[in-house]
Amino acid sequence: MEVVSLFKVISDGGVTSPKGFQAGGLHCGLKKTSRNDLGAIVCEVPAVAAAVYTTSVFQAAPLKVTRESIAAGERRLRAIVVNSGNANACTGQQGEADAYEMRASAAAALGLAETEVAVASTGVIGELLPMDRVSSGIAALPSSLSGDNEGSEQFCQAILTTDLVKKEVVVSLEVDGREVRIAGAAKGSGMIHPNMATMLAFVTTDAVIEPQSLQGLLGATTDLTFNMITVDGDTSTNDMLLTMASGLAGNTELSQSHPDWDAFAAAFQYVCQTLAKAIARDGEGASRLVEVTVEGAVTDESARAIAKTIVGSSLVKTAVFGADANWGRIIAAVGRAGEPVNPDTVDIKLGDIIVLTGSRPIPFDEEEALVYLKGDTIAIKVDLHNGPGHATAWGCDLTYDYVRINAAYRT
Repeated sequence: MEVVSLFKVISDGGVTSPKGFQAGGLHCGLKKTSRNDLGAIVCEVPAVAAAVYTTSVFQAAPLKVTRESIAAGERRLRAIVVNSGNANACTGQQGEADAYEMRASAAAALGLAETEVAVASTGVIGELLPMDRVSSGIAALPSSLSGDNEGSEQFCQAILTTDLVKKEVVVSLEVDGREVRIAGAAKGSGMIHPNMATMLAFVTTDAVIEPQSLQGLLGATTDLTFNMITVDGDTSTNDMLLTMASGLAGNTELSQSHPDWDAFAAAFQYVCQTLAKAIARDGEGASRLVEVTVEGAVTDESARAIAKTIVGSSLVKTAVFGADANWGRIIAAVGRAGEPVNPDTVDIKLGDIIVLTGSRPIPFDEEEALVYLKGDTIAIKVDLHNGPGHATAWGCDLTYDYVRINAAYRT
């Protein structure tokens, strides 16, 4: 168990680790392989719920259904049912009807009201769901549910598409002297450029928390984590981040005025940041995680825009893939970000290797830089010396495999 300041990281848990949650998954025939393609997280009590969604104008039908469930249930949910392999996006009235049918079938199978169920989908855009397979799979879902790590494992496998690895994290902390757990699972590998991307993420906690405070925390945390990653600059139609709080930890209700709020918020951000970085690291075809830190911007918002421009630059990404210490691509990205920059005061480092000071090149050891850029994680540090703003963004390199994977995505 790793201790991180105000909270502890639990190495052997999942979305079922907080009190009151079960999860499971199975294969119902949406994917061509035998991998799980249908899953659910279920809470034994009505859980406080909050969500954020893709900003794309083309929003998939499940997002509409989930919004309605959260609103109708006065920010309470009991379950989320998720399928992979088919996004149910750009599918018209039939797709919307299918999303409602998924919700109704899950409610019937779990013995819940329809408005207690949220729906999410991910996969190929523009194809109708084979509802006979989906309905049969949902009917079998209850028998797959469990409150142990196996339930979490099966759920994680059910939400993957081109992902190579599952993404999950669990932390614990004390609130009012009681143990509170926060856990998360996510999927995402390509079509990643949030303001939310083809990513789904689910966070569970057993904290007692005020609904508006949970929604506010989720939005603020998303801006610093999931909205600071990019793989390929494309935002999808199905992106959703949903959190559910069972309240079974028994603490006094959390809000911004609670003395343990800062610790809870820090733990919540750690969960989201860990999942976000895992998505960036698992970018389609990626071989390296790229972390860009910008300091000295006029505002934090400006720093975020510049950091995301750098990490999303195809030229920067290909330079990292080629282990080429081409700082010119970095400063070019800074210059086109559309943010205030003094062109005479920019410093750039690759790890600890200084390559630019005061916007002027510094002699550096090319061999040392080559060795560094062949590592697993590449840190690019930019100091603008122009204000107090700072931000960090995460992405990955751009490889030959990215083209191969996406050239054949539907086949």
